[in-house]
Amino acid sequence: MTRRKGSASKDGDGLDLGSDKLYFKIGEVAEIVGVPAYVLRYWETEFRAVKPQKSRTQQRVYRRRDVETLLKIKQLLYVEKFTIAGARQKLKEAAGGCTPAAPSGVYLAKQSLGVVRRLLADTLAMAESGRTDPAAADPARFLEEVGGARALVEGAEGSILDRPPRPPQGT
Repeated sequence: MTRRKGSASKDGDGLDLGSDKLYFKIGEVAEIVGVPAYVLRYWETEFRAVKPQKSRTQQRVYRRRDVETLLKIKQLLYVEKFTIAGARQKLKEAAGGCTPAAPSGVYLAKQSLGVVRRLLADTLAMAESGRTDPAAADPARFLEEVGGARALVEGAEGSILDRPPRPPQGT
């Protein structure tokens, strides 16, 4: 299956990071998990399941599986209030059964903003090329042609209401 660059993806386990990337640097992971980088480095020493690889420049490179494990650790420590030892034991016992915390709201907002910027750049390029109907580049005119915002929202498949729900705030 081919995905558009920058589109959201879900692994077979349902982890949605808003990106198709397979590898992440420590700063990106810190933003996704919502903890400082030093906390990630500490968790590496406490949890054997987290083993980032090293790049040629000796920077930590985390796989998607590592990010999911870190989100599980965050859930266990910050939400379910396990101790480090308790979280370690729970991860061992319930290999795939632990629910991961949601990626941080800041990270998801930045991913969404990136998609919006790309779409706006595409729309601007289309409008400047002159190859399209002027209504295609004018949102107000488009809304008039489809019968207004209510018609767009209540319209057929692919409407605005079909978007997935947002994760809870404050993660």
